[in-house]
Order: sequence, then C-alpha cells, then structure tokens
Amino acid sequence: MSEGEGGFRPQQQLRGMGMGRFGTNEKVKTASIWGMLGRVFQHARLQWRALFIALTCMILISLLNFAIPQLTKYTIDHVIDKGMSNKLFLIGAGVIGAALALGALSFLSTSFMAAIGQKVLYMLRNDLYRHMQRLDVAYYDKTRTGDLMSRVTNDVSILQQLISSSMMQLFTDVFTFTAIAVYMLWIDWKLTLLLLATFPFMILTTRVFGKRIRASFKKVQESLADVSDHLQNSLTGIRLIKSFTAEDYESEKFSNRTKKNMDANVQVVRLRAAYEPIIDLINYIGLAIVLVFGAWAAIHSNMTVGTLVAFISYLRLLQNPVRHFSRILNTVQQAAAAYERIVEVLDTKPEIVDKENAVTLSRIQGHVLFEGVGFSYNAKSGDGDAVLQDFELELKPGEVTALVGSSGSGKSTIAHLISRFYDVDSGRITIDGHDLRDVTIDSLRESIGFVSQEIVLFNGTIEENIRYGNQHATEEQIREAAHAANAEAFITGFKHGYETQIGERGVKLSGGQKQRLSIARAILKNPRIIILDEATASLDTESEQLIQNALSRLLKGRTCLVIAHRLSTIQQADQIYVLEDGRIVEHGTHQTLLEQKGRYNELYELQFPVSVDSGIEVRSS
Repeated sequence: MSEGEGGFRPQQQLRGMGMGRFGTNEKVKTASIWGMLGRVFQHARLQWRALFIALTCMILISLLNFAIPQLTKYTIDHVIDKGMSNKLFLIGAGVIGAALALGALSFLSTSFMAAIGQKVLYMLRNDLYRHMQRLDVAYYDKTRTGDLMSRVTNDVSILQQLISSSMMQLFTDVFTFTAIAVYMLWIDWKLTLLLLATFPFMILTTRVFGKRIRASFKKVQESLADVSDHLQNSLTGIRLIKSFTAEDYESEKFSNRTKKNMDANVQVVRLRAAYEPIIDLINYIGLAIVLVFGAWAAIHSNMTVGTLVAFISYLRLLQNPVRHFSRILNTVQQAAAAYERIVEVLDTKPEIVDKENAVTLSRIQGHVLFEGVGFSYNAKSGDGDAVLQDFELELKPGEVTALVGSSGSGKSTIAHLISRFYDVDSGRITIDGHDLRDVTIDSLRESIGFVSQEIVLFNGTIEENIRYGNQHATEEQIREAAHAANAEAFITGFKHGYETQIGERGVKLSGGQKQRLSIARAILKNPRIIILDEATASLDTESEQLIQNALSRLLKGRTCLVIAHRLSTIQQADQIYVLEDGRIVEHGTHQTLLEQKGRYNELYELQFPVSVDSGIEVRSS
C-alpha cells in the first residue's frame, strides 16, 4: 500500500530513535499499581458472571482454610481429652472432604480466572493496537518500531500472569488474612497484637524493595524492547547486511543489547534474593512470639493446647499471604513496569483529530489551495528550521501539477500536508474551499490516492494487496484495476494468479511489478486527487513505460500532484513549480521554464547535457 492510502508511511520513515511519548506536550503520568489494577478491572468486570463465580470460589476456599484448624482444635481439646474415639472417622472424613472441596474450588477459580485473564489480554492488546492506528504520523517519526512491537506483545503478555493467577491469589489472601486476623484478635488480642507488631516491618521492607524491583523490571522491559528493535531492523535489512558482509558487526550489536537485558534480569534476581529471606526472618520472629507467649499461656491454663495449636495453624495461614505477597510482588512490579510502558502509548493523544461538527467531504472537484502556509517538523520544540515559509500553491481540478527542486526543498512535505499527516503552523490549506482542519480526516484521505517510489506491500496475496484500496471491491473490479495498471499480464503469468503469495514487503516481485500493484490499488480506490511521489524513479525503461501508460489512465480527469526528480516524466504537466528552500522560485509549463533560463533550465541541462558534433547541438537522453 502506498503511504497515503490509509495513513501509512514508508518503513524507513516510521523508525525513529526516540522512546516514550511523542506527538503531545502532555506529561507522562506515572502508572500506579492501583491505576493498573483499576484499568484491568474495568475490562474484567465486562465478564461479571465468570468473575462472580471465580470470586465466590475464592471466598469458599478461604472459609475452608479457616475451618480446618478448627477441626484440629476440636480433636485436641475434645476428642483426645475426652476419649471420643467414635468421632475420629468423622473428623478424618471432614479433613479429606475439605481437601477435595478445596481442589475442586481451586480448579474452578483457576479456570475462570485464566479465561478472564486471556479475555482481558485480548481486549487490552486490541485497544492498544487500535489506539496506535489513530496516533499521528509524527509519533511514528520519533518512535522505534521494535519498541512498539515489544509493548504490544511482551508488555501486554506480562499482564497475563498477573490477571490469571496473581490477582486470584491476592484476593484470596486478602480475604483470608482479614478473617483470620479478626478471629485471632477474638481468641487472644494481646498475643495477636504482639504478632501484628512485626507486620509494619514487612510493609516497610516491601515498599523499599518494591520500588527498586519495579525500576529494575522496567529496565528489563526497555532492554528487551531494544533487542526486539534491533532484531526487527536486522531482519528487515538482511540483504543489506549480507551485501556489506556486516554479519559479525550486527551480531556484536545484538550481543551488546542482549547483555544489557541479561544484566537487568540479574539485578532483578539479586533484589528478589535479598527481599524474600528478610520476609521469612520476620515471619519466624512472629512464630517465635506465638510459641513463647502461647506456651506460657497454656502452661498457666490461660489457653488450651488445642487453641494454641489452632493459633499456630492460623499464624501459618496469616503468614502465607505475606509469603505469597513477597512472590506476587515480583509479578505485580513486573506487570506495573510493563503497564507503565503500555500507558505511555494509551495516554498519548493524537493532535490531528476531527474537530467538532467537522464536514464530511462527498464527491469533490479536487481544487487544492495553499494560502500563506508555514510549516516546520519541530515547530513546537522550537528547534526546527522552517520547511515551508509563506507558501502559496494551487492545484486545479483535472490538471497535472508537478513539483521539482533539490532534495530537502519541501516537495514531499507538501504531499504530506495535503493528506493532513501534519497540520500547518501558519496559513491554511483548502480543498474545494474547505479548510482541511474543518473536514473529517477519513473523508479527506478517502479522496486522496498516493503512489510512491517507496512501495509498501503486505505479506499476503496479490488480490489482498490490491483490495486494500477498497475493502468492498468485487473480484471483477480488482481485475479491472489490475488491467488498467498494466499488471494483469504478469499476475496471470504466476501459477496461482491473484492468489500468489508475494512475501514480506513484496519481496518476490520486481520493482516494476510492485509499482504496478500500487497503481492498481490506487485505481481501485478511485480517488479524486492523486499524488505521485517519484513513482517511476529507479525503474528500467520498459517498466517505466508500462507504468507511465498505467498512470495516464489513473490521472485522467483527476487532480494530480507529481513530485519528480526525473524531468522527462513531467514535461506534459499543465503547471511545473520549482522549489528551493521551501519557496517557489519559478513556475510555468516545461517549454516556458526552459525559455526563462532559470533554475528549471539548470536542472534540465544537468539531466540532459548538450553535446556539440559538427556544429549541431544534440541533447542525449
């Protein structure tokens, strides 16, 4: 697909070196754990039936865990003390029954939470992708492709474990902890308060290590994004790498990135290795408190032995959530680091959006007017040179207008502004009298077709790539477009015809064949305005002739803007504008510009030098 069809730009332009948020001046908000859990719950609550069943199972699990120590207490204080041997079978059956019930409830809660987790993951990943599709082209100018891929794949996947297992464990532990703490206070509030006095130290330790673990996990994710970015770049440019025998050089660069990822992971492991023993030590201090003071109370008949055993069992149940949390913390902090990276994208707001009550363009004439337009790619940062200054240009309906000039003179920028990939800094651009900022973006871009030298084709069949111009086109319309683009002959020459797989970026096709598919796609789109950006550059003579014939059909009766370096392709244009440093220095037809002996004539003579043979001037072409 050409870059103007649907708002895409060539891959080389998509890849920048910036990280984080771009395209907005809004400061990135630090994603809190509660914010992460809140957004996850917003997705999860849509599956309220499954969530209700899972939560009910968790509550029943907590109640059963609470009941089992009561059986132990009853056995010691009553069955053994009073010799009630007839109760032993019932107690044994009760323990086994509770274990079976725990297993069944655990299976149900795990299954439902896993399904909820996968559904939330599905929705979050789709939300992220849809949002990325709406972001401005300027965002992609500054953001690495591999980094975005890592956020959509790796970062979202990290949330899966949090949702499917850790959140379930966390909810169960919170409910269990609360219920048991209340019961223990009721049994012996003094002993319970002594025990709970150790918990502030656990909380403090968790907070200190939590911040460090979270920061370390973020480094892991960012280094993994670096690895993904390098891998994507090297695989895309594998032919270039091999042609320059740069395999060892690229392997060393990849090794450096993977080493950073390894070092970041080692740092996480070290923090976890230091954190968990400290939590275990505090738990054992709590156990020592219960054993010493509980045994003293039992010796002085202030507590039964059964109650002490139950108290110790509840202590273990009380400490289990803390132990679990020390492990869940790793998952939560890793998920929080991943969530921050996801939120950086989700909270990035596109600046180019439809204004309220924007006009929907219907069938247009295609009259485009630049009025005093000023534009810079870095206008908001204040460090960019102006690409266009007080620029005036008119594209008349049904006429071919050509832009020529040195590289960097602003020709492609004009094409991007017409498609509203960027907004002007000053002045305005109108289409049939409507300011581009007053019309809907979709209706504007649906009116424009783009054919570029840098052709974007997707991995799929020939038919799928042509159909991208009109998703609702019939097979007959697709074949008519291919015929008009002089593509039908080579397509039918393939064994599978229109169902031929063309490979990634159309690697199985020649340059001329890819260009003709791009033209067929534009023909199928049937836009009123056509933009040709070096559409026939770097092609052989035969391919160029076929494409020129196809373009003549495409341009018939449409407003056309042609950007060209090869002046032979624009000699029949109705108007030719010569640009230098973002300004028009001269304009006219091909012949009048040659007669003016200005900049256009200089460019022409550079491409078609004059030779003198026996007094006769001959222009070699």
